[in-house]
Formats: sequence, structure tokens, C-alpha cells
Amino acid sequence: MAIPTYEECMLPLMKIAEDGKEHLFKETIDTLITRFNLTDEEKQQLLPSGSAFVINNRIGWARTYLTKAGLLLKTRRGYFQISEEGKEFLKRNPNFINTKMLSDYDSFNEFQSIKEKDTSGYDKKINKEEQNITPHELLESGYLSIKNELSSELLSMIKNISSSRFEKLVVDLLVKMGYGGSIKEAATVVGKSGDEGIDGIIKEDKLGLDVIYIQAKKWEGNIGRPEIQKFAGALLGKKAKKGIFITTSNFTNEAREYVTDIDAKIILLDGRQLTELMIENDLGVSTQDIYTIKRIDSDYFEED
Repeated sequence: MAIPTYEECMLPLMKIAEDGKEHLFKETIDTLITRFNLTDEEKQQLLPSGSAFVINNRIGWARTYLTKAGLLLKTRRGYFQISEEGKEFLKRNPNFINTKMLSDYDSFNEFQSIKEKDTSGYDKKINKEEQNITPHELLESGYLSIKNELSSELLSMIKNISSSRFEKLVVDLLVKMGYGGSIKEAATVVGKSGDEGIDGIIKEDKLGLDVIYIQAKKWEGNIGRPEIQKFAGALLGKKAKKGIFITTSNFTNEAREYVTDIDAKIILLDGRQLTELMIENDLGVSTQDIYTIKRIDSDYFEED
């Protein structure tokens, strides 16, 4: 089955708590994952940031909403149990639980009204699909949309700069990533302009223990195997084993397959990967907003 939404996790979570006992939430997550009969791939699916598993995040938000409605209680650290209100709720034998049903409880409405106020009413505007994802997922989805748009705009700008400016961009990026030592040192070995790209070498590390050959092309069409073969031949001629081929376009499948079958280690960076590395290394972009997500520090509240 597909990974259940946080609303689809609510009733199974309540059913586990129905016995009135305290339950360790970590163990409950494992129990629910087993009951949902998820595949290994679904179990391991991460949020876009890689900060948590999707299923764990959704079960966690299901507990949060049920707790805010007063149907579940947090007893001690990491544990929960059903409340008297929750027992009464289950006596109705519901087939499912959703946020609309939770709105029958004042405490949940109070929680929702605070959230709506903090988000400037955005919750009132989200579409039906977004209602089935957690606030954490919604935030990360928005972040990825902004990042993807930034990446597209960045690539468009790169394609419109001159060959010499593109040459400097590649040098700046590699130095920011730890190659070549300083900008000055890198620029002395990279800079043979031609064919709307650059060809040269750069130190693999600040000590210059090894060098990496570079080829970069501002192309619109896909780069195929013949171009990569030429680059590999050039490496062989220099008795070199490492190379980076950077393009503003893409590589064909044949080109990508070819580099896996040769002795030389050639890294292929397409336009999308180039912009992602620029964003990751703060090259050509600046920070506009920072949102810090915080959580309870349980250790602080531990008794001495």
C-alpha cells in the first residue's frame, strides 16, 4: 500500500491506545509500520531534507493532532495513553478519523486558530492534496519549490554569460568546494578558453597532491558519448586518472554509461547539478530568509 497520510494514521494509533495502557511511542511507530505492510522502500522514504522518515513524521503528527484534541495524553517522556475523552470517542466505532472530526473539540480548534494566525491564514487556502500532508512536509515542499525555481533561474543566467565569465564561475565553484587552494592558484592552471567552455587542470586539494582535468561546455544540446570519449582520450594522453566534465545542458544515457566502464574516474556535472552545487556553496546566490524549526529539548527538563 502507499504510505498512509497522517489522517490515515490516526485511527490505527487510537486503536493501539484503546487498551488504556501507557505505550512507548517509538515502539508504537514500529508496530504501525508493520501493520501498514509497507515495502522496504516506503519505510526508508525520507522527507526532502533527509531529516526524518516520511512515515515516522506522519505518525508523529497524527499523535500531535489527537493530543491537541484531547483524545490522547502524553504521560511521561516518550510515552502516551488514551484519555477518557478518547475512550468515549472510540465508543462511536468510527471508520476513520480526520481533522474535521477533531474540530468538534475546543482544544483542537484553539490549536488550529493559533496555527492559522501564525501562518497568516495560509491554511485556509491550501488545496485538498495539501490537506493530507503534515505541516513539516508542507514546509519542505514549499522550500523545494523555491529551490527548484531558483535553480532554473540560475541556469538561465549562466547560459547567457560570456565564456570568460563562465570560466571564472567554474573556478570559483571548485575553489569553494575545496579544490585548487586559492582563487589565484586555481586561475593560474585553469583558463585555456575555447569552444564556449574551458579546459585545464586544478589541484585536487590545497597541497596539490594530485590534479584533476576539467572540461566545461556551454551547450544547449545534450552531450553524447563521443565528446566524453575525446575527454577520456585526453586524460589517457596526460597519464591522468581523474576528470570533471561540466556542461550547462545534459548528458545522454550512453555518455553516463560510458564513464562507468572505463578506468579513468570522470565525473559528469549537468546544468541542474551545477546550479545545485552553486546553491549549496552559496555561489551566485544570497540568503533571503531563514526559518528555524525548533523542538522540545527533553534533556533540559530532566530532574537532577
